[in-house]
Amino acid sequence: MTVGIELEEVGKRFGECEALSAVSAHIKSGEVTGLVGPDGAGKTTLMRIMAALMTPTSGRARVAGADVQDDAAGVHSLIGYMPQRFGLYEDLSVRQNLNLYADLRGLGEAQRRASHDRLLEFTGLAPFTGRLAGALSGGMKQKLGLACAMLAAPRVLLLDEPSVGVDPVSRRELWRMVGELAGDGMTVVWSTAYLDEAERCDEVLLLNHGRLIYSGQPAQLTATLAGRSYLVTDIQGDRRRLLTQVLELEGVRDGVIQGAALRLVLAGAGPSNALRNLLADYRAKLQAAPPRFEDAFVDLLGGGPGGLSVLAEKMDDVTGTGEITVRCRQLSKRFGRFTAADSVSFAVRRGEIFGLLGPNGAGKSTTFKMLCGLLKPSAGSAEVVGLDLRHAAPAAKRQLGYMAQKFSLFGLLSVRQNLDFFSGVYGLQGEQRQRRIEEMSEFFDLSPYLGQSPELLPLGFKQRLALACALMHRPQVLFLDEPTSGVDPITRREFWTHITGLVQRGVTVMVTTHFMDEAEYCDRVALVNRARLMALDTPDALKARVASPQLPNPTMEDAFVHLVAAENVLPDAEVAA
Repeated sequence: MTVGIELEEVGKRFGECEALSAVSAHIKSGEVTGLVGPDGAGKTTLMRIMAALMTPTSGRARVAGADVQDDAAGVHSLIGYMPQRFGLYEDLSVRQNLNLYADLRGLGEAQRRASHDRLLEFTGLAPFTGRLAGALSGGMKQKLGLACAMLAAPRVLLLDEPSVGVDPVSRRELWRMVGELAGDGMTVVWSTAYLDEAERCDEVLLLNHGRLIYSGQPAQLTATLAGRSYLVTDIQGDRRRLLTQVLELEGVRDGVIQGAALRLVLAGAGPSNALRNLLADYRAKLQAAPPRFEDAFVDLLGGGPGGLSVLAEKMDDVTGTGEITVRCRQLSKRFGRFTAADSVSFAVRRGEIFGLLGPNGAGKSTTFKMLCGLLKPSAGSAEVVGLDLRHAAPAAKRQLGYMAQKFSLFGLLSVRQNLDFFSGVYGLQGEQRQRRIEEMSEFFDLSPYLGQSPELLPLGFKQRLALACALMHRPQVLFLDEPTSGVDPITRREFWTHITGLVQRGVTVMVTTHFMDEAEYCDRVALVNRARLMALDTPDALKARVASPQLPNPTMEDAFVHLVAAENVLPDAEVAA
Protein backbone atom coordinates (compact mmCIF):
# COMPACT_ATOMS: atom_id res chain seq x y z
CA MET A 1 0.00 0.00 0.00
CA THR A 2 1.42 3.39 -1.02
CA VAL A 3 1.96 6.33 1.30
CA GLY A 4 -0.30 9.30 0.55
CA ILE A 5 1.03 11.76 3.13
CA GLU A 6 4.47 11.86 4.77
CA LEU A 7 5.02 13.86 7.95
CA GLU A 8 8.62 14.18 9.18
CA GLU A 9 9.20 15.91 12.52
CA VAL A 10 6.54 18.53 11.71
CA GLY A 11 6.45 21.40 14.19
CA LYS A 12 4.51 24.67 14.29
CA ARG A 13 4.90 27.64 16.60
CA PHE A 14 2.79 30.76 16.95
CA GLY A 15 5.03 33.07 18.93
CA GLU A 16 5.58 31.39 22.30
CA CYS A 17 2.82 28.84 21.66
CA GLU A 18 3.95 25.45 20.35
CA ALA A 19 0.93 24.11 18.44
CA LEU A 20 2.74 21.03 17.02
CA SER A 21 5.94 19.34 18.14
CA ALA A 22 7.90 16.86 16.00
CA VAL A 23 4.91 15.01 14.51
CA SER A 24 5.97 12.12 12.27
CA ALA A 25 3.63 9.73 10.47
CA HIS A 26 3.04 7.94 7.18
CA ILE A 27 -0.61 8.12 6.11
CA LYS A 28 -1.54 5.38 3.65
CA SER A 29 -3.54 5.63 0.47
CA GLY A 30 -6.72 3.58 0.24
CA GLU A 31 -7.48 4.02 3.94
CA VAL A 32 -9.39 6.39 6.22
CA THR A 33 -7.01 7.78 8.83
CA GLY A 34 -8.57 9.42 11.87
CA LEU A 35 -7.05 12.54 13.39
CA VAL A 36 -8.24 12.72 17.00
CA GLY A 37 -7.43 14.55 20.19
CA PRO A 38 -8.88 16.97 22.76
CA ASP A 39 -9.62 20.63 22.06
CA GLY A 40 -6.42 22.53 21.33
CA ALA A 41 -4.43 19.36 20.56
CA GLY A 42 -3.28 20.70 17.17
CA LYS A 43 -5.60 18.77 14.82
CA THR A 44 -6.71 21.75 12.73
CA THR A 45 -3.17 23.15 12.59
CA LEU A 46 -1.88 19.83 11.24
CA MET A 47 -4.78 19.63 8.79
CA ARG A 48 -3.98 23.11 7.45
CA ILE A 49 -0.32 22.20 7.02
CA MET A 50 -1.33 19.09 5.04
CA ALA A 51 -3.57 21.33 2.91
CA ALA A 52 -0.58 23.67 2.26
CA LEU A 53 -2.51 26.56 3.78
CA MET A 54 0.13 26.91 6.49
CA THR A 55 3.85 26.18 6.44
CA PRO A 56 5.50 24.22 9.24
CA THR A 57 8.01 25.97 11.46
CA SER A 58 10.15 22.85 11.37
CA GLY A 59 10.16 19.47 9.64
CA ARG A 60 8.72 18.47 6.26
CA ALA A 61 5.29 17.43 4.97
CA ARG A 62 4.66 15.84 1.56
CA VAL A 63 1.19 15.22 0.15
CA ALA A 64 0.98 12.78 -2.77
CA GLY A 65 4.67 13.49 -3.34
CA ALA A 66 4.36 17.30 -3.37
CA ASP A 67 6.10 19.30 -0.65
CA VAL A 68 3.71 21.66 1.17
CA GLN A 69 6.43 24.29 1.56
CA ASP A 70 8.13 24.16 -1.84
CA ASP A 71 5.11 23.27 -4.01
CA ALA A 72 1.96 24.60 -2.36
CA ALA A 73 0.22 25.07 -5.72
CA GLY A 74 0.94 21.45 -6.58
CA VAL A 75 -0.55 20.31 -3.27
CA HIS A 76 -3.67 22.40 -3.88
CA SER A 77 -4.19 20.69 -7.24
CA LEU A 78 -4.00 17.24 -5.62
CA ILE A 79 -6.28 17.63 -2.61
CA GLY A 80 -9.87 18.22 -1.67
CA TYR A 81 -10.18 20.09 1.63
CA MET A 82 -13.30 20.51 3.73
CA PRO A 83 -12.57 22.79 6.72
CA GLN A 84 -14.58 22.87 9.95
CA ARG A 85 -16.73 25.76 8.79
CA PHE A 86 -17.11 24.88 5.14
CA GLY A 87 -17.71 27.96 2.98
CA LEU A 88 -21.07 27.19 1.42
CA TYR A 89 -22.97 30.21 0.15
CA GLU A 90 -26.38 29.85 1.74
CA ASP A 91 -28.12 32.23 -0.67
CA LEU A 92 -26.97 30.15 -3.65
CA SER A 93 -28.58 26.89 -4.74
CA VAL A 94 -26.90 23.49 -4.62
CA ARG A 95 -26.00 23.68 -8.32
CA GLN A 96 -24.82 27.30 -8.04
CA ASN A 97 -22.48 26.33 -5.19
CA LEU A 98 -21.08 23.50 -7.29
CA ASN A 99 -20.62 25.88 -10.25
CA LEU A 100 -18.84 28.40 -8.06
CA TYR A 101 -16.36 25.83 -6.75
CA ALA A 102 -15.89 24.46 -10.27
CA ASP A 103 -14.94 28.00 -11.35
CA LEU A 104 -12.46 28.24 -8.49
CA ARG A 105 -10.97 24.92 -9.58
CA GLY A 106 -10.80 26.06 -13.21
CA LEU A 107 -12.82 23.12 -14.51
CA GLY A 108 -13.86 23.16 -18.17
CA GLU A 109 -17.49 22.71 -19.22
CA ALA A 110 -17.25 19.02 -20.13
CA GLN A 111 -15.32 18.12 -16.97
CA ARG A 112 -17.73 20.21 -14.91
CA ARG A 113 -20.84 18.44 -16.26
CA ALA A 114 -19.32 15.01 -15.69
CA SER A 115 -18.24 15.89 -12.12
CA HIS A 116 -21.61 17.42 -11.25
CA ASP A 117 -23.61 14.46 -12.48
CA ARG A 118 -21.35 11.96 -10.73
CA LEU A 119 -21.24 13.83 -7.41
CA LEU A 120 -24.95 14.65 -7.31
CA GLU A 121 -25.76 10.97 -7.74
CA PHE A 122 -23.05 9.92 -5.27
CA THR A 123 -24.30 12.27 -2.52
CA GLY A 124 -28.02 11.85 -3.23
CA LEU A 125 -28.41 15.59 -3.89
CA ALA A 126 -29.68 15.25 -7.48
CA PRO A 127 -33.34 15.97 -6.50
CA PHE A 128 -32.29 19.16 -4.65
CA THR A 129 -30.13 21.03 -7.17
CA GLY A 130 -32.44 24.06 -7.13
CA ARG A 131 -32.71 24.30 -3.34
CA LEU A 132 -30.82 27.07 -1.55
CA ALA A 133 -27.92 25.79 0.54
CA GLY A 134 -29.32 27.67 3.54
CA ALA A 135 -32.50 25.60 3.32
CA LEU A 136 -30.67 22.26 3.48
CA SER A 137 -30.54 20.12 6.62
CA GLY A 138 -27.21 19.82 8.44
CA GLY A 139 -26.52 16.43 6.88
CA MET A 140 -27.30 17.65 3.36
CA LYS A 141 -25.04 20.68 3.84
CA GLN A 142 -22.18 18.38 4.76
CA LYS A 143 -22.85 16.22 1.70
CA LEU A 144 -22.79 19.33 -0.48
CA GLY A 145 -19.53 20.38 1.19
CA LEU A 146 -18.09 16.96 0.42
CA ALA A 147 -19.24 17.25 -3.21
CA CYS A 148 -17.56 20.66 -3.55
CA ALA A 149 -14.32 19.25 -2.10
CA MET A 150 -14.48 16.34 -4.58
CA LEU A 151 -15.03 18.36 -7.76
CA ALA A 152 -11.52 18.04 -9.17
CA ALA A 153 -11.25 14.29 -8.40
CA PRO A 154 -8.51 14.79 -5.76
CA ARG A 155 -5.99 12.12 -4.79
CA VAL A 156 -6.10 13.21 -1.13
CA LEU A 157 -9.24 14.21 0.82
CA LEU A 158 -8.85 16.22 4.05
CA LEU A 159 -12.00 16.43 6.19
CA ASP A 160 -11.84 18.60 9.33
CA GLU A 161 -14.67 17.43 11.64
CA PRO A 162 -17.19 16.95 8.81
CA SER A 163 -19.87 15.36 10.99
CA VAL A 164 -20.21 18.01 13.73
CA GLY A 165 -23.90 18.77 14.22
CA VAL A 166 -24.95 15.93 11.90
CA ASP A 167 -27.49 13.33 13.02
CA PRO A 168 -26.55 9.61 13.18
CA VAL A 169 -28.41 8.71 9.98
CA SER A 170 -26.54 11.35 7.97
CA ARG A 171 -23.25 10.46 9.68
CA ARG A 172 -23.61 6.87 8.49
CA GLU A 173 -24.27 8.14 4.97
CA LEU A 174 -21.14 10.29 5.10
CA TRP A 175 -19.11 7.31 6.29
CA ARG A 176 -20.50 5.14 3.52
CA MET A 177 -19.49 7.69 0.88
CA VAL A 178 -16.04 8.30 2.32
CA GLY A 179 -15.46 4.57 2.70
CA GLU A 180 -16.19 4.11 -1.00
CA LEU A 181 -13.68 6.83 -1.87
CA ALA A 182 -10.96 5.19 0.25
CA GLY A 183 -11.82 1.85 -1.33
CA ASP A 184 -11.03 3.38 -4.72
CA GLY A 185 -7.51 4.22 -3.53
CA MET A 186 -7.95 7.78 -2.24
CA THR A 187 -6.03 8.97 0.81
CA VAL A 188 -8.59 10.20 3.38
CA VAL A 189 -7.84 12.04 6.64
CA TRP A 190 -10.91 12.49 8.87
CA SER A 191 -10.52 14.76 11.90
CA THR A 192 -13.15 14.08 14.53
CA ALA A 193 -14.19 14.69 18.14
CA TYR A 194 -16.49 11.63 18.02
CA LEU A 195 -14.56 8.60 19.22
CA ASP A 196 -17.05 6.09 17.82
CA GLU A 197 -16.09 7.55 14.42
CA ALA A 198 -12.40 7.19 15.18
CA GLU A 199 -13.05 3.53 15.99
CA ARG A 200 -14.24 3.02 12.38
CA CYS A 201 -10.99 4.37 10.90
CA ASP A 202 -8.31 2.05 9.54
CA GLU A 203 -5.69 3.90 11.58
CA VAL A 204 -5.69 6.87 13.95
CA LEU A 205 -3.26 9.62 14.86
CA LEU A 206 -3.92 10.76 18.42
CA LEU A 207 -2.63 14.24 19.31
CA ASN A 208 -2.39 15.87 22.71
CA HIS A 209 -0.83 19.30 23.38
CA GLY A 210 0.65 19.23 19.88
CA ARG A 211 2.39 15.88 20.31
CA LEU A 212 1.60 12.57 18.63
CA ILE A 213 0.96 10.14 21.50
CA TYR A 214 -0.44 7.23 19.51
CA SER A 215 -0.34 6.09 15.90
CA GLY A 216 -1.85 2.82 14.76
CA GLN A 217 -5.04 0.80 14.51
CA PRO A 218 -7.84 1.76 16.94
CA ALA A 219 -8.25 -1.87 18.05
CA GLN A 220 -4.63 -2.00 19.24
CA LEU A 221 -5.17 0.93 21.60
CA THR A 222 -8.53 -0.46 22.75
CA ALA A 223 -6.85 -3.77 23.59
CA THR A 224 -4.75 -2.03 26.29
CA LEU A 225 -7.92 -1.90 28.42
CA ALA A 226 -8.34 -5.67 28.56
CA GLY A 227 -9.58 -6.60 32.04
CA ARG A 228 -10.13 -2.97 33.10
CA SER A 229 -13.53 -2.14 31.58
CA TYR A 230 -16.70 -2.85 33.58
CA LEU A 231 -20.45 -2.28 33.72
CA VAL A 232 -22.30 -1.57 36.97
CA THR A 233 -25.87 -2.87 36.69
CA ASP A 234 -29.00 -3.38 38.84
CA ILE A 235 -28.33 -0.19 40.79
CA GLN A 236 -30.76 0.28 43.68
CA GLY A 237 -30.84 4.04 44.10
CA ASP A 238 -29.64 7.14 42.28
CA ARG A 239 -27.15 6.08 39.61
CA ARG A 240 -25.96 9.67 39.21
CA ARG A 241 -25.06 9.96 42.88
CA LEU A 242 -23.29 6.59 42.68
CA LEU A 243 -21.26 7.79 39.66
CA THR A 244 -20.25 10.94 41.54
CA GLN A 245 -18.98 8.80 44.43
CA VAL A 246 -17.28 6.21 42.22
CA LEU A 247 -15.31 8.83 40.31
CA GLU A 248 -13.81 10.11 43.55
CA LEU A 249 -12.33 6.67 44.37
CA GLU A 250 -8.64 6.00 43.82
CA GLY A 251 -8.16 3.45 41.08
CA VAL A 252 -11.15 4.55 38.95
CA ARG A 253 -9.88 6.17 35.75
CA ASP A 254 -13.16 7.03 34.09
CA GLY A 255 -16.90 6.54 34.37
CA VAL A 256 -20.00 7.45 32.38
CA ILE A 257 -23.70 6.73 32.55
CA GLN A 258 -24.98 4.12 30.12
CA GLY A 259 -28.77 4.07 30.44
CA ALA A 260 -29.64 2.54 33.82
CA ALA A 261 -26.05 1.30 34.22
CA LEU A 262 -22.60 2.82 34.71
CA ARG A 263 -19.57 2.15 32.53
CA LEU A 264 -16.25 2.23 34.40
CA VAL A 265 -12.57 2.05 33.49
CA LEU A 266 -10.25 0.99 36.30
CA ALA A 267 -6.57 1.80 36.66
CA GLY A 268 -5.66 -1.84 37.30
CA ALA A 269 -7.10 -5.29 36.88
CA GLY A 270 -9.95 -5.96 39.28
CA PRO A 271 -11.99 -3.66 41.54
CA SER A 272 -10.67 -2.34 44.86
CA ASN A 273 -12.30 -3.12 48.19
CA ALA A 274 -13.48 0.49 48.38
CA LEU A 275 -15.32 0.13 45.05
CA ARG A 276 -16.83 -3.21 46.07
CA ASN A 277 -18.07 -1.75 49.37
CA LEU A 278 -19.58 1.28 47.66
CA LEU A 279 -21.39 -0.88 45.10
CA ALA A 280 -22.68 -3.08 47.91
CA ASP A 281 -24.36 -0.01 49.44
CA TYR A 282 -26.40 0.27 46.22
CA ARG A 283 -26.81 -3.53 45.89
CA ALA A 284 -25.29 -3.14 42.41
CA LYS A 285 -23.61 -5.79 40.31
CA LEU A 286 -20.22 -5.43 38.63
CA GLN A 287 -19.49 -7.29 35.40
CA ALA A 288 -16.72 -7.21 32.82
CA ALA A 289 -17.54 -5.33 29.60
CA PRO A 290 -15.81 -5.13 26.22
CA PRO A 291 -13.70 -1.94 26.11
CA ARG A 292 -14.36 0.84 23.60
CA PHE A 293 -11.88 3.05 21.79
CA GLU A 294 -13.23 6.08 23.68
CA ASP A 295 -12.42 4.36 26.98
CA ALA A 296 -8.85 3.79 25.82
CA PHE A 297 -8.58 7.38 24.55
CA VAL A 298 -9.60 8.85 27.91
CA ASP A 299 -7.33 6.41 29.76
CA LEU A 300 -4.34 7.36 27.59
CA LEU A 301 -4.93 11.04 28.40
CA GLY A 302 -4.79 10.30 32.11
CA GLY A 303 -8.45 9.59 32.85
CA GLY A 304 -11.60 11.67 33.01
CA PRO A 305 -12.49 14.49 35.39
CA GLY A 306 -13.67 13.72 38.91
CA GLY A 307 -17.32 13.30 39.82
CA LEU A 308 -17.85 16.45 41.88
CA SER A 309 -19.17 19.66 40.32
CA VAL A 310 -17.91 22.74 42.16
CA LEU A 311 -20.75 24.64 40.49
CA ALA A 312 -23.45 22.34 41.87
CA GLU A 313 -21.79 22.15 45.28
CA LYS A 314 -22.11 25.93 45.66
CA MET A 315 -25.75 26.09 44.55
CA ASP A 316 -28.81 25.78 46.75
CA ASP A 317 -31.43 23.12 46.15
CA VAL A 318 -34.11 24.19 43.67
CA THR A 319 -37.49 24.54 45.33
CA GLY A 320 -40.81 24.78 43.56
CA THR A 321 -44.32 23.48 43.52
CA GLY A 322 -45.60 20.71 41.30
CA GLU A 323 -44.11 17.50 39.96
CA ILE A 324 -44.23 18.62 36.30
CA THR A 325 -41.93 21.50 35.31
CA VAL A 326 -42.34 21.46 31.50
CA ARG A 327 -45.45 20.44 29.60
CA CYS A 328 -46.59 20.83 26.02
CA ARG A 329 -49.96 19.81 24.58
CA GLN A 330 -50.51 19.42 20.83
CA LEU A 331 -47.72 21.96 20.26
CA SER A 332 -47.39 22.94 16.59
CA LYS A 333 -45.46 25.47 14.55
CA ARG A 334 -45.95 26.30 10.89
CA PHE A 335 -43.89 28.59 8.68
CA GLY A 336 -46.18 29.25 5.74
CA ARG A 337 -46.99 25.85 4.28
CA PHE A 338 -44.08 24.17 6.09
CA THR A 339 -44.85 22.42 9.40
CA ALA A 340 -41.80 22.39 11.68
CA ALA A 341 -43.55 20.85 14.72
CA ASP A 342 -46.81 18.92 14.51
CA SER A 343 -48.99 18.23 17.57
CA VAL A 344 -46.11 17.45 19.95
CA SER A 345 -47.18 16.44 23.49
CA PHE A 346 -45.08 15.43 26.49
CA ALA A 347 -44.40 16.35 30.12
CA VAL A 348 -41.08 16.60 31.98
CA ARG A 349 -40.77 15.90 35.70
CA ARG A 350 -38.81 17.98 38.20
CA GLY A 351 -35.16 16.92 38.44
CA GLU A 352 -35.35 14.88 35.24
CA ILE A 353 -32.95 14.90 32.28
CA PHE A 354 -35.18 14.76 29.22
CA GLY A 355 -33.63 14.25 25.77
CA LEU A 356 -35.14 15.44 22.52
CA LEU A 357 -33.54 13.54 19.64
CA GLY A 358 -34.14 13.43 15.91
CA PRO A 359 -32.56 13.83 12.48
CA ASN A 360 -31.48 17.23 11.18
CA GLY A 361 -34.58 19.28 10.38
CA ALA A 362 -36.89 17.08 12.49
CA GLY A 363 -38.19 20.00 14.57
CA LYS A 364 -36.14 19.69 17.78
CA SER A 365 -34.82 23.26 17.92
CA THR A 366 -38.22 24.65 16.90
CA THR A 367 -39.87 22.79 19.78
CA PHE A 368 -37.15 24.03 22.14
CA LYS A 369 -37.63 27.63 21.10
CA MET A 370 -41.39 27.42 21.64
CA LEU A 371 -40.85 25.98 25.13
CA CYS A 372 -38.40 28.83 25.88
CA GLY A 373 -40.86 31.47 24.69
CA LEU A 374 -38.62 32.44 21.75
CA LEU A 375 -41.17 31.29 19.15
CA LYS A 376 -44.92 31.68 19.27
CA PRO A 377 -46.75 28.37 18.61
CA SER A 378 -49.18 28.14 15.71
CA ALA A 379 -51.34 25.84 17.81
CA GLY A 380 -51.30 24.03 21.14
CA SER A 381 -49.90 25.15 24.48
CA ALA A 382 -46.64 25.08 26.44
CA GLU A 383 -46.04 25.50 30.17
CA VAL A 384 -42.88 26.02 32.21
CA VAL A 385 -43.09 25.62 36.01
CA GLY A 386 -46.87 25.89 35.72
CA LEU A 387 -46.80 29.17 33.76
CA ASP A 388 -48.52 29.25 30.37
CA LEU A 389 -46.10 30.77 27.86
CA ARG A 390 -48.98 32.41 25.96
CA HIS A 391 -49.96 34.54 28.93
CA ALA A 392 -46.99 34.62 31.33
CA ALA A 393 -43.94 34.41 29.07
CA PRO A 394 -41.78 36.98 30.96
CA ALA A 395 -42.36 35.25 34.30
CA ALA A 396 -41.69 31.83 32.76
CA LYS A 397 -38.46 33.00 31.10
CA ARG A 398 -37.10 34.09 34.49
CA GLN A 399 -37.38 30.46 35.61
CA LEU A 400 -35.40 28.96 32.74
CA GLY A 401 -31.93 29.09 31.28
CA TYR A 402 -31.27 28.55 27.58
CA MET A 403 -28.01 27.50 25.92
CA ALA A 404 -28.52 27.84 22.18
CA GLN A 405 -27.32 25.46 19.46
CA LYS A 406 -25.11 28.21 18.02
CA PHE A 407 -23.64 29.79 21.13
CA SER A 408 -25.58 33.00 21.72
CA LEU A 409 -22.50 34.92 22.84
CA PHE A 410 -21.58 38.39 21.63
CA GLY A 411 -18.22 38.44 19.86
CA LEU A 412 -17.86 42.22 20.16
CA LEU A 413 -18.13 41.95 23.95
CA SER A 414 -15.47 40.47 26.23
CA VAL A 415 -16.08 37.39 28.35
CA ARG A 416 -16.76 39.60 31.38
CA GLN A 417 -19.10 41.82 29.39
CA ASN A 418 -21.04 38.79 28.19
CA LEU A 419 -21.45 37.60 31.78
CA ASP A 420 -22.53 41.11 32.81
CA PHE A 421 -25.00 41.38 29.92
CA PHE A 422 -26.70 38.05 30.57
CA SER A 423 -26.91 38.66 34.31
CA GLY A 424 -28.73 41.91 33.51
CA VAL A 425 -31.05 40.16 31.04
CA TYR A 426 -32.04 37.76 33.81
CA GLY A 427 -32.77 40.62 36.21
CA LEU A 428 -29.73 40.47 38.49
CA GLN A 429 -28.64 43.81 39.93
CA GLY A 430 -26.06 45.41 42.20
CA GLU A 431 -24.01 43.29 44.58
CA GLN A 432 -25.78 40.06 43.65
CA ARG A 433 -24.94 40.62 39.98
CA GLN A 434 -21.23 41.15 40.68
CA ARG A 435 -21.12 38.16 43.03
CA ARG A 436 -22.63 35.85 40.42
CA ILE A 437 -20.16 37.04 37.77
CA GLU A 438 -17.26 36.32 40.12
CA GLU A 439 -18.71 32.92 41.05
CA MET A 440 -19.19 31.83 37.44
CA SER A 441 -15.70 33.02 36.50
CA GLU A 442 -14.29 30.88 39.32
CA PHE A 443 -16.50 27.78 38.77
CA PHE A 444 -15.71 27.58 35.06
CA ASP A 445 -12.05 28.73 35.18
CA LEU A 446 -12.88 31.79 33.07
CA SER A 447 -10.84 34.29 35.08
CA PRO A 448 -7.78 34.24 32.75
CA TYR A 449 -10.05 34.99 29.75
CA LEU A 450 -12.29 37.76 31.14
CA GLY A 451 -10.82 40.43 28.86
CA GLN A 452 -10.90 38.30 25.69
CA SER A 453 -13.56 38.02 23.01
CA PRO A 454 -15.51 34.72 23.15
CA GLU A 455 -14.59 34.19 19.48
CA LEU A 456 -10.95 33.72 20.51
CA LEU A 457 -11.72 31.07 23.13
CA PRO A 458 -11.15 27.33 22.56
CA LEU A 459 -14.44 25.54 21.90
CA GLY A 460 -14.52 23.98 25.37
CA PHE A 461 -14.26 27.40 27.03
CA LYS A 462 -16.95 28.83 24.75
CA GLN A 463 -19.16 26.03 26.01
CA ARG A 464 -18.31 26.84 29.63
CA LEU A 465 -19.07 30.53 29.09
CA ALA A 466 -22.40 29.78 27.40
CA LEU A 467 -23.42 27.47 30.24
CA ALA A 468 -22.33 30.07 32.81
CA CYS A 469 -24.51 32.71 31.13
CA ALA A 470 -27.51 30.33 31.12
CA LEU A 471 -27.08 29.54 34.85
CA MET A 472 -26.41 33.07 36.08
CA HIS A 473 -29.88 33.44 37.65
CA ARG A 474 -30.15 29.91 39.14
CA PRO A 475 -33.01 28.69 36.89
CA GLN A 476 -35.37 25.84 37.75
CA VAL A 477 -35.28 24.54 34.16
CA LEU A 478 -32.24 24.41 31.87
CA PHE A 479 -32.63 24.07 28.07
CA LEU A 480 -29.49 22.83 26.28
CA ASP A 481 -29.63 22.74 22.47
CA GLU A 482 -26.77 20.54 21.20
CA PRO A 483 -24.48 21.91 23.92
CA THR A 484 -21.44 19.69 23.33
CA SER A 485 -21.43 19.53 19.52
CA GLY A 486 -17.83 19.16 18.39
CA VAL A 487 -16.17 19.08 21.82
CA ASP A 488 -13.82 16.29 22.86
CA PRO A 489 -14.74 13.48 25.31
CA ILE A 490 -12.86 15.00 28.27
CA THR A 491 -14.69 18.32 27.94
CA ARG A 492 -17.97 16.48 27.39
CA ARG A 493 -17.48 14.55 30.63
CA GLU A 494 -16.73 17.76 32.52
CA PHE A 495 -19.93 19.28 31.14
CA TRP A 496 -22.04 16.30 32.21
CA THR A 497 -20.45 16.31 35.66
CA HIS A 498 -21.96 19.78 36.11
CA ILE A 499 -25.33 18.68 34.69
CA THR A 500 -25.43 15.61 36.93
CA GLY A 501 -24.70 17.81 39.94
CA LEU A 502 -27.38 20.35 38.99
CA VAL A 503 -30.01 17.63 38.55
CA GLN A 504 -29.21 16.32 42.03
CA ARG A 505 -30.02 19.83 43.24
CA GLY A 506 -33.47 19.60 41.63
CA VAL A 507 -32.82 21.40 38.32
CA THR A 508 -34.79 20.03 35.36
CA VAL A 509 -32.72 19.63 32.19
CA MET A 510 -33.95 19.37 28.60
CA VAL A 511 -31.29 18.58 26.03
CA THR A 512 -31.02 17.97 22.30
CA THR A 513 -28.00 16.10 21.00
CA HIS A 514 -26.69 14.20 17.98
CA PHE A 515 -24.17 12.40 20.17
CA MET A 516 -25.92 9.17 21.09
CA ASP A 517 -23.71 8.21 24.04
CA GLU A 518 -24.77 11.53 25.54
CA ALA A 519 -28.41 10.49 25.24
CA GLU A 520 -27.61 7.66 27.68
CA TYR A 521 -27.50 10.27 30.47
CA CYS A 522 -31.18 11.07 29.93
CA ASP A 523 -33.92 9.61 32.12
CA ARG A 524 -36.23 9.59 29.11
CA VAL A 525 -35.81 10.33 25.43
CA ALA A 526 -38.38 11.70 22.98
CA LEU A 527 -37.57 10.82 19.39
CA VAL A 528 -38.85 13.33 16.79
CA ASN A 529 -38.93 12.85 13.03
CA ARG A 530 -40.61 14.91 10.31
CA ALA A 531 -42.03 17.27 12.95
CA ARG A 532 -43.87 14.50 14.86
CA LEU A 533 -43.12 12.57 18.03
CA MET A 534 -42.24 8.99 17.14
CA ALA A 535 -41.30 7.42 20.46
CA LEU A 536 -40.88 8.34 24.13
CA ASP A 537 -39.15 6.03 26.61
CA THR A 538 -36.00 5.38 28.60
CA PRO A 539 -32.76 4.87 26.64
CA ASP A 540 -32.63 1.20 27.64
CA ALA A 541 -36.25 0.63 26.56
CA LEU A 542 -35.62 2.23 23.17
CA LYS A 543 -32.56 0.03 22.65
CA ALA A 544 -34.54 -3.05 23.66
CA ARG A 545 -37.22 -2.14 21.11
CA VAL A 546 -34.80 -2.69 18.20
CA ALA A 547 -32.93 -5.70 19.63
CA SER A 548 -32.95 -8.80 17.44
CA PRO A 549 -30.98 -12.03 16.94
CA GLN A 550 -28.90 -10.13 14.37
CA LEU A 551 -28.49 -7.15 16.75
CA PRO A 552 -28.62 -8.56 20.31
CA ASN A 553 -26.94 -5.60 22.02
CA PRO A 554 -27.94 -2.47 20.10
CA THR A 555 -26.36 0.87 20.88
CA MET A 556 -28.35 4.08 21.25
CA GLU A 557 -27.26 4.98 17.73
CA ASP A 558 -28.63 1.66 16.46
CA ALA A 559 -31.95 2.45 18.17
CA PHE A 560 -32.04 5.94 16.65
CA VAL A 561 -31.33 4.73 13.11
CA HIS A 562 -33.77 1.80 13.25
CA LEU A 563 -36.62 3.78 14.82
CA VAL A 564 -36.25 6.65 12.36
CA ALA A 565 -36.28 4.17 9.50
CA ALA A 566 -39.36 2.40 10.90
CA GLU A 567 -41.40 5.66 11.05
CA ASN A 568 -43.47 4.22 13.91
CA VAL A 569 -45.48 7.29 14.99
CA LEU A 570 -47.31 6.74 18.27
CA PRO A 571 -50.68 8.24 19.22
CA ASP A 572 -50.45 11.35 21.38
CA ALA A 573 -52.21 9.58 24.23
CA GLU A 574 -49.30 7.15 24.51
CA VAL A 575 -46.54 9.74 24.61
CA ALA A 576 -48.13 12.37 26.85
CA ALA A 577 -47.03 11.94 30.47
